[in-house]
Formats: sequence, C-alpha cells, structure tokens
Amino acid sequence: MSRLFKLQAYGTDTQTEVRSGIATFLTMAYIIVVNPLILMEAGMPQEGVMFATILVSAFSSILMGIGANLPFALAPGMGINAFFTYGIVGALGVSWQTALGAVFISGLVFVLLSVFRVREMIVRAIPATLRYAVAAGIGVFLAFIGLQWAAVIVEDPATLVAFGGVSVEVVLFAVGLFFTSYLVVKKLKGALIIGIVATSALAVIVTLIAQATGAEELVLVQIPDAIFAAPSLEVFFALDIAGALSIGMILPIFTLLFTDMFDSISTFLGVSEVGGFIDKKTNQPRNVGPALLVDAVSTTVSGLFGSSSGTTYIESAAGVEEGGRTGLTAIVAGLLFLPFMFLSPLLAFVPQLAVAPVMILIGIFMMRPVKNIDWSNFEESVPAFLSLILIPLTYNITQGIVWGFISYTVIKVLVGKHREISPTLWIVDIFAILALYFAV
Repeated sequence: MSRLFKLQAYGTDTQTEVRSGIATFLTMAYIIVVNPLILMEAGMPQEGVMFATILVSAFSSILMGIGANLPFALAPGMGINAFFTYGIVGALGVSWQTALGAVFISGLVFVLLSVFRVREMIVRAIPATLRYAVAAGIGVFLAFIGLQWAAVIVEDPATLVAFGGVSVEVVLFAVGLFFTSYLVVKKLKGALIIGIVATSALAVIVTLIAQATGAEELVLVQIPDAIFAAPSLEVFFALDIAGALSIGMILPIFTLLFTDMFDSISTFLGVSEVGGFIDKKTNQPRNVGPALLVDAVSTTVSGLFGSSSGTTYIESAAGVEEGGRTGLTAIVAGLLFLPFMFLSPLLAFVPQLAVAPVMILIGIFMMRPVKNIDWSNFEESVPAFLSLILIPLTYNITQGIVWGFISYTVIKVLVGKHREISPTLWIVDIFAILALYFAV
C-alpha cells in the first residue's frame, strides 16, 4: 500500500489517508440526497438518480485515486445539475434522456481535450496570482454555503442576504463551530470528522426532544423509517445520444462543456494550491494530466449511469486539511459511497447543519494562499481580487475565474505588457468571453 501510493514520499501514512477519506466523504455525502432532488424536477425518478449519483461518485473518486494518485473526490456537480434541469430540460423542453445524451457527448469532448493535453495547456497558462485568488475565493464560497446551511445567512429582498437571527439551528451551528475549532487548535487527529459526528448527534437529540414534546418547528433531522433501500436502475444507460446530436443541442453541449471545464480546472488548482500539490520544478499541479483525464471520464460515465456531469469536488479540501496527500484518500472516499446504494436513508442523520461548521473551517484553511499575492501590484491584485470576490458573490466558480482571465489580459494590454500573455491564455480568453455570454 505504502509503495503503491508513495505514502512515505508524500509524508503521510495509511491511517491518515483513511481518516482523510472519511472527512472528504462526510463533507460531500449530501450530494447523494441533493442531486436526486434537483434532477427529479426534470422528471427523472429520484431512486434511479440516487443510484446513479452513488455510482458516479464511487467510480470517479476511485479512478482518481488509482489513475492520478491525488486526494480529490468527484461527484455530480452542483450548479451543473441545475443547468441540466432548468436550462436544458426546462427551458428547451427536451427529454431528460436527451439531456443525458448531451452530458455523455460533452464528456467525450472532454476526454479528447484531455488526451490532446488541451486542458493541461490551459492549466499551465493560468497566472500564479489567479491560482492563489481562486483557492481563496473557493474558500470564501464554501464558508458562504456553510453559513446558509446553518441559517446564519438567509435571503433578503432588500439586501439580497441578511443575518437569519438567533435560532436553534444557529445555536447548534455555533456550538459545533466552536467545538470543532477547539479540536483543530489542539491539532487533534480527525477533528473535522469528530465535529461533524458531534454536531449531528446534537441535532438528533434536539429532534427527538422536539418530536416527543410536539414542537415540530424544532425538528432538525428527518428520522428515516427504514435503514435499507434497494437500488433502482431506472436511469441506467437510459440516455438518448441520437436526440442530443441535433442542431438545437449544440449550445447546451457547449455550455456543459465549458462550465464543467472551468469549474474543474479552478477547483483542481485551488485545492492543489492549498494542499501543496504544486511541482516545484514546473510550478504546476502534480499529475495534472491524468487528473484532468479522470475528470473528463467522470462526465462521460455520468451520462451513461444517469446523472448530470461529474466533476472534482471542492469539498476534497476537507480531506486535504486532515492530511490526505495521495490517491488513497480519494479511494476511501469513493468506497464509502458504495454502501449507500443500500443504506441511503442513514444519510438523514447527518444534516447540512452538522457539516456547516466544517465548511467554515475549510474556508479559513483555503485563505492561506492570499499571502502570496502582491496586493501592491495592481496589475496582479485587481484580477486576483475579482476572482476571489466574484466566486462567492455570483455563487459560481466559473464566473470568478473567467473574470480573472479577462481582467488580467485587459490590464496587461493597457499597460503595454501584452507580450506577457501566452498564446494559450489568449485562446482561453476567447472562450471565457463565450462562457460569460452563455452563462448558466
């Protein structure tokens, strides 16, 4: 095991990698429930999508561990699943089978781009300052999501967002955050996992008391009626490739392709920067080629299994922060998905409220690269700040990195330093503008 994953070379051990894989799984396990809830709005059967979600997550994460030896887990992407439901099926009126065909075709194009190292060229063209900013922006994004999950931040018609007020959810979130932070400060191994389990236990206790006293408004966890649930094959290989090859599907496929590409690249760069997976000789992420190819394969199999596009998950930062440094972390996370083909009801015991404190802490961890940005050099700091701030404020990683690309290029041109822009970055800029125009 140690020799296969080069554990000693990367300063880790089996115990650390297993613990890190558990942490990654716990922070992204919500996708097993959330992805089916979104895709069922497209008319897809919930049980079938849940099985597909588990298969995509397990297969892709294990493949990342074996093929790229990196601690990055994959699953159907949030945002892309919304575009699948509301942008393709809803707006265009096509069947979900045709939409799955579009996912499959976009995945094949991804594979070709990866085989011919086009995506790798894009990664190499991204300026270091934007890498630092994207990592921090993703951290703020995760913290923002966590605060919403805990009802600390709520929607407001006047100010867009506002403080949600003191509630049972907020109090439990605060307790979980302070307790987990204490464990992190004390550098206790497994701090994030312990924090999630402890906060979940508190939520279950409050729920049981609420149900016993009739205070239904205080129910935080939906206690499942059963432990086991049989998997469904209703969407397995149900895609319509012929329907997706029509002229009217060109734009949706294009949007899937570039939204997924920018999301995966920015996530990959951000987590690599925080985890120290940058090759000192090339100044590029370790094993970038194989990792991007796995990401492309994940999208392809998503269409086959019956889900929206799979992608590398920013929640992988949880495992990285626990010490995960090799593909063994990703394999453990992937394997943990498999039992839920039959035990999916158990996920109800881990509410988003319990994961929220960990999301905040991961956000803090991912702010570290900000210190590497030269804020006094406005040629570098303006694009960096745009990337950092637009990722959480637009609720879209792609928007952050796209605006970073464009502003970096425009500023360099205006100050007469256009020669610092590589040919690849010029091409990326063109696609970035197209991505803005066809924004999801």
